[in-house]
Amino acid sequence: MGEKAISAEGVAEKDRLNEDNLEAWMREHVDGFAGLAAYTKFPGGQSNPTYRIEDEAGRAYVLRRKPFGPILPSAHAVDREFRVISGLHPAGFPVARPYALCEDDAVIGAAFYIMEMVEGRTFWDGMLPELEPTERTSVYRSMIGTLARLHNLDHVELGLENHGKTGNYFERQINTWTKQYRRAETETIEEVEKLIEWLPETVPEQTRTSVIHGDYRIDNMIYAPDRPEVVAVLDWELSTLGDPLADFTYLAMNWVMEGTGTASLGGQDLEGTGIPTLEEATALYCELTNRDAVPDLNWYFAYNLFRLTGILQGIKKRWLDGTASSAEAEERSKRVPELAAAAWGFARAAGAPE
Repeated sequence: MGEKAISAEGVAEKDRLNEDNLEAWMREHVDGFAGLAAYTKFPGGQSNPTYRIEDEAGRAYVLRRKPFGPILPSAHAVDREFRVISGLHPAGFPVARPYALCEDDAVIGAAFYIMEMVEGRTFWDGMLPELEPTERTSVYRSMIGTLARLHNLDHVELGLENHGKTGNYFERQINTWTKQYRRAETETIEEVEKLIEWLPETVPEQTRTSVIHGDYRIDNMIYAPDRPEVVAVLDWELSTLGDPLADFTYLAMNWVMEGTGTASLGGQDLEGTGIPTLEEATALYCELTNRDAVPDLNWYFAYNLFRLTGILQGIKKRWLDGTASSAEAEERSKRVPELAAAAWGFARAAGAPE
């Protein structure tokens, strides 16, 4: 097997997989796998490195693995990703078909799972410059509708009742991300210290519980090649059971934040673009989830940016340790103070004292 020529074009040496072990494992655990022919690594990906795997019959798969090297406890949970899509796929929710999970680090050096390769379009720019206004409207309505569909699912019926803990989601998450931030802390940031004190004291009441995605944005989904329909939602690492407003308000941040990513709409004039305003997006989500309204968004924006600060601080720590998986890690690390300041700004708008 080791003498067979396997293409790994463009894959850096540090990202190479143990090809012999992977081929043997996939032959045993993935029905129909015809032998490893080639693999490439998708660009980007601060969290779980992702690869396109091709077999000798021309079929394509996706492999997502934990990063090589030391990582924070409970981070990069590919096992949770695999289990949630295994619950959602049979219900007809748009996720890639899951094939198999490997939790044995000895196979390729880190835990990983295999899922189908879903072909389609990914939109990297939230302004959708390549589309006409009517198409943009449909793309956004599909994205919001898909999120509402997720939140309307019965997680117990899906067998996902153990996908998260009970109790107030935001309370748990603030505690979790405070711990994660402390483990990855490299300097003292005044705004983070204020948020760590203020957020737990002001947690809103939770009225609903659902499966939540945790990183729901337009560039984490695949649309059909020929129509504005979401055919696969990707990257379920942060998924859990919790307050669905966590997902919606995280998505809503794209309308108010400038420069937080390619999906950002903040500061853009949306008139005539076909892209809904935040008010229109909120009204659609409320209609589809049978809500009268959503609470004041400022507290939720402060929380979401606090969490994002914690995520980027983890990336910064891995970059400093030399284990970050993307060349973009250094640039993203520099944004930690900026995001912390923005989070505190929303906290002040929500009533936090100076």
